[in-house]
Amino acid sequence: MRKIGLLLSKDYKLLSVAAILEVFETVNKFCLADQQPPAFEVFLINGSGDDFTDQALGHPLIKSKDAPLMHIIFIPAFTSDDMRATLTANHQNIPFLVKQYQNGACLGSFCTGAFLLGATGLLNGKIATTHVDASTGFANAFPAVKLRPDKTVTQDDRLYTSGGATSSFHLLLHLVNEYCGKEMAIRIAKVFAIDMDRENQSYFSTFQPSKDHTDELVAITQQKIEQNYQDAATIEELIKDIPSSRRNIVRRFKQITGITPIEYLQQTRIEAAKKLLEKTNQQMNEIIYSSGYNDPKAFRKLFKKNVGMTPTQYREKFQMR
Repeated sequence: MRKIGLLLSKDYKLLSVAAILEVFETVNKFCLADQQPPAFEVFLINGSGDDFTDQALGHPLIKSKDAPLMHIIFIPAFTSDDMRATLTANHQNIPFLVKQYQNGACLGSFCTGAFLLGATGLLNGKIATTHVDASTGFANAFPAVKLRPDKTVTQDDRLYTSGGATSSFHLLLHLVNEYCGKEMAIRIAKVFAIDMDRENQSYFSTFQPSKDHTDELVAITQQKIEQNYQDAATIEELIKDIPSSRRNIVRRFKQITGITPIEYLQQTRIEAAKKLLEKTNQQMNEIIYSSGYNDPKAFRKLFKKNVGMTPTQYREKFQMR
């Protein structure tokens, strides 16, 4: 029987914990129905530093210092959007996670839980993913990690990560398949209505550029791009009237937003196209030109690279009918 630990950190998301428990409890029920011993023993690990004895989740609650060696420890998503403050509040969990890993445990993170896993340093040089809309912040915080924001699930050595929200189920399904076999994984996929072949989460992203800063030069550049993305042929046209050198603008812009002005322009145009695909019945060429592109072939190539599917596929999936 494998020991599964759920780290109840500060600001953990209850929905994330519930999903983990539901899947492993269902596996154990199937095992018992098949007259087999339960596959998993689940422990709730108090990683918040607070004294609480809530048994509502129905599993043993232990302090991290009393935890036995786990087969795998899961880090749920966080409720907070301020990852810096969240990591500071959960700093005491880092030595525990590192020690468990060094002793042979696997570690897995769900959604923004990847930030705490990243803070351990164990992901440096390894592949990981997180919620697609948190990927820029993650990349800035942990540049040594090989971030794959398009991926639903990653595995590198004994470290597992998953993307946003329902991607958690894909990681759980991956582990059920690994620990209990394909037949059990299929049964779980059917119970929870999980599409087993989804590997990409790019099309769920929304471009939400950071504007919570005080750099006036960057703010002016952002405003010019957002107001003129349909008309400008190049980024040079957009920034030519800004009283600073191109090199300085690019350097400060990337430092603040995490991407270059050219990438910002591309993302702004792609986001505009996505909204038109979702909300209108415009012809594809109209959408392409309205988004600031003159070359349909280049647009389609860039759209698929950023979104993970063609514009037509995106419209079929998300158009408001």
